[in-house]
Amino acid sequence: MVKTASFKGRTLALVGILLIAATLRSAVTVVPPVVSDIGKDLPVDSLTIGLLGMLPTLVFAFFGFFTPLMMRWTSLEKLLIGAMAIAIVGQLARVVAPNTPLFLIFTVIALAGLGAGNVLLPPLVKHYFPDRLGLVTALYVTMLSVGTALPAQFAVPVASAAGWQTSLAVWAGFNFVAAIPWIVTLFSDSRRLAQTPAEVPASAVEGETGQLKEPTKKISVWRSSMGLGLTLMFGCTSLNTYAMFAWMPQILTEAGLSPAAAGSMLALFAALGLPLSLVVPLFASRMRNPMPVVVVLLICFVAGYLGLLLSPGTATWLWVTLAGIGPGTFALALLLINLRTRSQQGAGALSGFSQGVGYALACIGPLLFGILHQATGNWITGFGFLFVTLALLGIGAFFACRPNFLEDQQA
Repeated sequence: MVKTASFKGRTLALVGILLIAATLRSAVTVVPPVVSDIGKDLPVDSLTIGLLGMLPTLVFAFFGFFTPLMMRWTSLEKLLIGAMAIAIVGQLARVVAPNTPLFLIFTVIALAGLGAGNVLLPPLVKHYFPDRLGLVTALYVTMLSVGTALPAQFAVPVASAAGWQTSLAVWAGFNFVAAIPWIVTLFSDSRRLAQTPAEVPASAVEGETGQLKEPTKKISVWRSSMGLGLTLMFGCTSLNTYAMFAWMPQILTEAGLSPAAAGSMLALFAALGLPLSLVVPLFASRMRNPMPVVVVLLICFVAGYLGLLLSPGTATWLWVTLAGIGPGTFALALLLINLRTRSQQGAGALSGFSQGVGYALACIGPLLFGILHQATGNWITGFGFLFVTLALLGIGAFFACRPNFLEDQQA
């Protein structure tokens, strides 16, 4: 039987989860606004900018696969502390890098820590809050959105006042702060285990929740229709989101909007992730099968894309708003990682596989969308490609939303 964690332990875990979520995009979004300042000290050509744009999804994809393997050998708390330490080292080292290749290498190291954090958050939520999956997922995805916006907002002012090195390095301090609750939790667990009576083996207790350790067994996500569906859902959502981040400003400027207006529309597209992060998990967690939520979000996606394709210069705010509602499937996919698994190990395996493959797919979106535009001279083919991926998203969601569990599909 599982004992409920103490109020103090769950409060500390919640603070830790929210702080970690707020740091998982800082090393990514702080760089683009100050690229010109970096270029004054390090050679930054178009190839470097392109690499900086692709590195996050590539590194997140790799560590999506790698992190679940590490979960078999040590606790989630230790892995998370290690991930934050790696992110801190990478962020501090890159600001003193003497050349561009080393800057890129240390950026990869920083992203490695953040990529591991992406995978670890869902099983942490399942471990500490199995009775509050919808609420805690909504809160941490909201903090993820906030942590994406704030570094980009403050990057230029801090760089102007103290230099681009300070602007990039200061976010490492937030990674340190985010690790503190987990260091305290780990210390408390170690002290509690040391006080465990001799007749109760310490190995039988796991963390503040007092859960019995789950037997380690291999879970193959690719053998689960639900797991593959969730992976397709996560990947196609990320692909569409990154394609819009990369190309929406150019689509709108070619339609006659000023660069400033196009930038505002992109900001609107990104800002919609904040309310969706709160609403979608809270609403979907109460449904046995949340496929109707996916249908509504897909309709918004399609309507927004049709508007941007057929009449981007008219009622632009409406098309951007509709397109910005569509990525609410991202928050739903993160929620389903926990809703469709029975164990912490299953949540970790599904989180790693779906995010690993998903971020790999996300790399393709901006690249192929741009290639199709360059080859045809219009946006029709590119949007046609995105419509195909939305169909795949719907198919994946059909299997992911059905009330099946990953562990039950391993036979």
